[in-house]
Amino acid sequence: MAQQDLSRAVWRKAAKSNGQGGACVEVALNLPGIVAVRDSKNPDGAVLVFDHREWDAFLDGVSKREFELP
Repeated sequence: MAQQDLSRAVWRKAAKSNGQGGACVEVALNLPGIVAVRDSKNPDGAVLVFDHREWDAFLDGVSKREFELP
């Protein structure tokens, strides 16, 4: 996927984030055709970019607990 313009991203932190520097991510859902995800502790670092089909598949996997650690 080509470089995305994230300058208009509106970043949201998880509702369960306690603001004490835990392992949180921020998600930008307002960009046309993509969903962007970044580490809240490193907002200038790498950003993962997904199209909506990929994001929906990820959320489906989360709801089915496919990513649970043993």
